[in-house]
Amino acid sequence: MSLMAQTARAGLDMRTSHYQELKSRIHQELLNRLNLDRLTRMRQEEAEPEIRNLIVAMVERESSSMPLSLYEREALMSDVINELFGLGPLEALLRDPSVSDILVNRHDRVYVEREGKLEETDIVFKDDRHLLQIIERIVSVVGRRIDESSPMVDARLADGSRVNAIIPPLALDGPVLSIRRFRTDRLGANDLVTRESWTQPMLEFLQAAISCRLNLIVSGGTGAGKTTLLNILSSFIGAHERVVTIEDAAELALRQRHVVRLETRPANIEGKGAVRARELVVNALRMRPDRIIVGEVRSEEALDMLQAMNTGHDGSLTTVHANTPRDALYRLDTMVAMANLNIPERAIRAQIASAVNLIVQVSRLSDGTRKITNISEVTGMEGDIITMQDIFLFERTGIGPGGKVIGRFRATGIRPKCSDRLATAGILLRADMFEHVKAVA
Repeated sequence: MSLMAQTARAGLDMRTSHYQELKSRIHQELLNRLNLDRLTRMRQEEAEPEIRNLIVAMVERESSSMPLSLYEREALMSDVINELFGLGPLEALLRDPSVSDILVNRHDRVYVEREGKLEETDIVFKDDRHLLQIIERIVSVVGRRIDESSPMVDARLADGSRVNAIIPPLALDGPVLSIRRFRTDRLGANDLVTRESWTQPMLEFLQAAISCRLNLIVSGGTGAGKTTLLNILSSFIGAHERVVTIEDAAELALRQRHVVRLETRPANIEGKGAVRARELVVNALRMRPDRIIVGEVRSEEALDMLQAMNTGHDGSLTTVHANTPRDALYRLDTMVAMANLNIPERAIRAQIASAVNLIVQVSRLSDGTRKITNISEVTGMEGDIITMQDIFLFERTGIGPGGKVIGRFRATGIRPKCSDRLATAGILLRADMFEHVKAVA
């Protein structure tokens, strides 16, 4: 969208029925007058001059009923072109690099997340039908369909953004659309130090752990930054290693060359053809991987992931939805039980304790910031209980001006058991690393 069009929005109420009706009339007349077969074969840059001339003529004709300034006409042109070539009202948000999530609760209620905080926008769709048309346009590109017989869909935009849509009868107030966007400028390990998401000693410890092929789980809630952290941790893997990634929707962007990317497949409209993460994990074991990275374990594939970690594929990584490191272990326990193999509970926990070395907990705090709140080491079993110890913590001490969370990162003073393994691999950590304390303003 041009600067002129953006400026116009300050004085143009996008929610008025007059504006929406005018935009709809012009859009429909363009569809009637243009040769759509030719239009679909043309690039936007080639077709836009002709379309702009037509819009100018139409606006001149409509000026008596709704006079528009030059800036407002530019905004109208931009919106109509977005309806023809893009995703309509969503295009302005998709071009905004500060927006990380787009959440359409109803056709007239659109929210975005910026810097970890939600805010309502003035973006609206004309009605439910308009919103449904945009959803259908998104899913059709990836060969999917959405209708009453198949009212939920996951898809991916060309830029890698992940899309989830759900429509009536499951969505009671009309179609609902959620878009999770991913940064084009990938964050690096040092960026997280600058943003005070972790400290330099925490970075150095995890870099050593990945290099030494410890098995690691990233734990966190929705939107906490698990995938971003997994991308950063995977950058510590050596370029000579063969890595196989398995995801429900491809979000990882590994920088190494020797990477094989696998993605699950949902069932078709007849309920057939689904390929689950568990099948891909089993297949990955036959592909001679040095490491396996599962974007997220959600179900019985946790068992296969643990077995891979225990059978020569050490240094593997995955994420899990959980609020604490201890909750992450409980979740793994539950997911393995979902495989229905009647494995004794103690055997499951012994496998977890043997396979998992470290759990990294990432959290989105109340002020929208994301921090690594725990780096915990799994140390073994005591009776039926998996034992673990915290190596690094983030301690919250209060709330500052503007709701900013105040706290500090600190080492617990415990030297991890894996230090011996790191030393055997030739990685010597600084003696004062586990005594480091850093205050966070």
